[in-house]
Amino acid sequence: MRVTPFTTILTHPGSAHKDEFLACCVLLATAPAPILRREPTPGDLSDPAVAVVDVGHRHEPALNNFDHHQLPDDAAPTCALSLVLKNLGLYDDAKAFCDWLEPAEWFDCRGPNATAKWLGVERNVVNQLNSPIDGTVLRRFAAATELRAGEPLWEIMRWVGDDLLTYLRTLRARLSFIGQHAEVWTLDDVADTHGNAPAVLFLPRTAPLPEEPSAGLDRYVQEQGLNERVVAIVAPDRRSEGYGLSRHRDHPRLDFTRIAREPDVHFAHARGFVAKTSATDPQRLRDLLRMAARG
Repeated sequence: MRVTPFTTILTHPGSAHKDEFLACCVLLATAPAPILRREPTPGDLSDPAVAVVDVGHRHEPALNNFDHHQLPDDAAPTCALSLVLKNLGLYDDAKAFCDWLEPAEWFDCRGPNATAKWLGVERNVVNQLNSPIDGTVLRRFAAATELRAGEPLWEIMRWVGDDLLTYLRTLRARLSFIGQHAEVWTLDDVADTHGNAPAVLFLPRTAPLPEEPSAGLDRYVQEQGLNERVVAIVAPDRRSEGYGLSRHRDHPRLDFTRIAREPDVHFAHARGFVAKTSATDPQRLRDLLRMAARG
């Protein structure tokens, strides 16, 4: 999608929230512009060179105006970040691949009480998930009136935006790569008492080896509708020539402490959810999985 160029990013002063912070991060990743925190003027809103974020009561992508506060109360939860991602043509993938996005939309539009109810959790859980990283970064952002290249917070924001856009723009290709190379193994001889045999997603080593060999595997399992079947993932270990074995979403069918004494297993976590092996033969990897399986 074609994005209108801009040279300045403007957002509201006062308290800062995650949605406009992340929206500014994403915009920074598309253009290294200074960030101003003040109320917009009519001239700002009519000038496409000024990207106006989370303020101004106007959503006009062609003019780089990205506010949601004018939307009706019964509109689907939408925040400034949502609007920026839609303008970049990345919103659908972000909604599919970023599990945190929809809760962020709800929190910004509906508040913590309604968000907790929507998530099906107690209200205090929302506070328990707060991070001091979030608090410090947002507080420092709120205290600024202007941020420019070279300043620590501006650079951090650009990193956040770069990482998010890179993730969204490469994950689809990564999922395609996994689909071309991955295998689903069924361990029939360790079926449970109901006859359910555990399945394992195996990604063989390829050349060149991806920087993060396990990236996208959990998402691939989910997209393929395999969550109910797959109990483990086996992927190349980036630190050795062998493989990492891990429980998929901490599935209880496997306990890798059971293989800790095997000569080709050089690490097994004491909690049993992951192990590392120098083994490369698929049959040996299957044998290790069988030994780790609980009945």
